[in-house]
Amino acid sequence: MNHFTKANQQNDSLFILIQSLTKSEKRQFSLYIGRLEGNTEAKFFTLFKFLEKQKKYDEKAILKSGIVSKQQLSNLKAHLYRQILASLRMNPSHKNIRVQIREQLDFATVLYQKGLYKQSLKLLDKAKNMAIENEEKNIAYEIVELEKVIESQYITRSISTRADELTVQAKDLSLQNVITSKLSNLSLQLYGILLKTGYVKNDFELNKINTYFEARLPSYDFSSLGFREQLWLYKAHLWRSLLTQDFLHAYKYASKWVHLFKEYPKMITVNPVFYLKGKNYLLESLFFIKHRNEFIKELNTFEEEIEAKKIPINSNTEILISQYLYSHKLHQHFIEGTFNEGEYLVMTILEELKLYQNRIDQHHIVRFYYKIACLYFGMGKNKECIEYLSKIINAKKLYVGEDLQCFARILNLIAHYESGLDYHLERQFKDTYKFLLKMENLQEVQKVFIESIRSLGDLYPHEFKKEFKKIYDRLKAFEDHPYEKRAFLYLDILSWLESKIQNKPVSEIIKEKASTLLR
Repeated sequence: MNHFTKANQQNDSLFILIQSLTKSEKRQFSLYIGRLEGNTEAKFFTLFKFLEKQKKYDEKAILKSGIVSKQQLSNLKAHLYRQILASLRMNPSHKNIRVQIREQLDFATVLYQKGLYKQSLKLLDKAKNMAIENEEKNIAYEIVELEKVIESQYITRSISTRADELTVQAKDLSLQNVITSKLSNLSLQLYGILLKTGYVKNDFELNKINTYFEARLPSYDFSSLGFREQLWLYKAHLWRSLLTQDFLHAYKYASKWVHLFKEYPKMITVNPVFYLKGKNYLLESLFFIKHRNEFIKELNTFEEEIEAKKIPINSNTEILISQYLYSHKLHQHFIEGTFNEGEYLVMTILEELKLYQNRIDQHHIVRFYYKIACLYFGMGKNKECIEYLSKIINAKKLYVGEDLQCFARILNLIAHYESGLDYHLERQFKDTYKFLLKMENLQEVQKVFIESIRSLGDLYPHEFKKEFKKIYDRLKAFEDHPYEKRAFLYLDILSWLESKIQNKPVSEIIKEKASTLLR
């Protein structure tokens, strides 16, 4: 089997869509296609029933079944795909505000085309009010434009005032849509820069990002901004803060983001994904700035909201809730140093990854492996730590960012050292060196650590503590460095060195530090 066929098996859109259907959605689809005589005998329904039973997409098996010829398969699949989407659109669980407004607009368009102007305008007015109320201003603008077209053909005595009213409304909506578009573009561009070049590494890059941001930030009157405009404004500022490693400002804008939903509580129902992402960045920034008490308080609130079902559940939100909740539960054990108490999370996380394997981003799978490795390292279970790091280091199918690969290799080196696997250590040094030499954006922290730990191989055991102290002093200088501090967020090398100097478990060192974090 060639690579292309394998890729088809894994990525066939129709098969993935069918596999994502719930029992009630499958039942509704059967009812939907049964509404017309003959549909239940149609080839596309026979194909649906066949694919529903398949464990993986197998085109050869489809053709062998005799349902369809090779020449017709592509068209039949496309038809089935459209029919499933049409059925899902009618499902009450997918009838969110956006779909409802769009449906009203479609109905109004049909009425307009039949020349029933008055009925069409009535529906459009209802849809427009719903759109404005729910911050769906792009659709609202579209509705106003159609109202203008109809009003120009349907003569009423109020046409002069109505024309003025619609003109003003169209102008206001257009201005707000332009601001939103510019802010969303800026936010997306900053995210693109982060993916392409990573965090800023020096003053030149910092100035470049700040100049880029200021040049593209649209002018606005804050008092005239609605929910949607404010949300994109906070998003753009948050991405700038993360790019420039200004985690205090990241916390500030993530807080504003979450607070915005408290001001507009019904928006949690309309935009649950944005709410969840805001919660995630708030918890992440609190973890980065080590505000332990505030972090735990926000995490508890998040859990309470999930248990109270305050966040709507759909295919998108259930995956995000799982990712964010378990990621930050791990962070709680990291920030408190209670690694042993967090071991129960490993099995739960692995079950969740298996459950969502076809829908979860591969990048998040790798991040979980790294965090699980860190948990085991904190527990002193170095062999288990190495097992999860090897999933990252040897990953061929999974996308692994250079940063994560780098820290996985350094932690792997430390774990091998800790577990006394001396016969593997020299090879680990060589492999890590080779990888680091290929890295274009190596941080000083990484360079210093690798150079320093290499020297341990030439020392007698009684000299180790003194050497660890030297390494600690060299690295400590970078702890608050604006461009180097991020290294310590991935891997708490300083606490490990302190554990070697003081001859204590690393978890005990972190617990002692946690007790001083009274914020």
